[in-house]
Amino acid sequence: MVILHKGVLSTNMKARIIGSGKETIILAHGYGGDQSVWDKILPKLMSNYQILLFDWSFSGAVKDQCLFDSEKYSSYEAFADDLIALLDDMKLDSSIFVGHSMSGIIGCIASVKRPNLFNRLILVASSPRFINLEDYVGGFEIADIEQMFQNIEENYGVWSSGFARIAVDPSDPPSVEKFEKSLKRMGVEVALPLAKTVFLSDYRAILEKVVTPCTIIQCKIDFAVPNSVATFMHTNIKGESTVEIINTRGHFPQLTAHEEFLNVIHRVLTS
Repeated sequence: MVILHKGVLSTNMKARIIGSGKETIILAHGYGGDQSVWDKILPKLMSNYQILLFDWSFSGAVKDQCLFDSEKYSSYEAFADDLIALLDDMKLDSSIFVGHSMSGIIGCIASVKRPNLFNRLILVASSPRFINLEDYVGGFEIADIEQMFQNIEENYGVWSSGFARIAVDPSDPPSVEKFEKSLKRMGVEVALPLAKTVFLSDYRAILEKVVTPCTIIQCKIDFAVPNSVATFMHTNIKGESTVEIINTRGHFPQLTAHEEFLNVIHRVLTS
């Protein structure tokens, strides 16, 4: 069953609902991605759940590239507002939100603004802050981040290829290629300001306001999100939270360890 909603926002975000079931799972992709990043897990989820898929305005899969305004989207709050508006447009509430990378924190913000929209958050390889502090290990020094911005600006094609090979487990070449193509479609005009929004953000303070039950899914070895971040989130989220470690390398368990990823989701949602 496929339902297409005709609202302007849902059309712009290429939103669609597939599958069947009493509960709805929202799948939200991260930086450089699009809704196809979830393709491997859809067949099994569709038999028991309705699945809402969409593309953020920054995605290269969105037809109208003018939808991304770097000034408007200089914070996650604007994305959270889009998410809330989309769910209202689709007339959804009490859903299960699965947010990958930046989308995990966007989901946290949206859940604080409108807790009725979500009955569980599944935060996949998410981080509230990427830059290290004296008392916090985010994974990067500010000099590393500034060098990355320079590389994006000076040669986006070369940077995209290199980034894809460290973001996705290199032992899975088709998944590396999939993300690399998606990343390049986004384009440097979007990629650079969005990278600044993501990697310079600090949303640690939002965690103590999150009361929706959370499952934090962490890859065993993730260049972008060290295990200490998952521990920090678990400790600081106000509501009930658990951490699940998936035995894969990289930042995309839904691509490189999708069976284990599905097993975790199934266990969480049926426990």
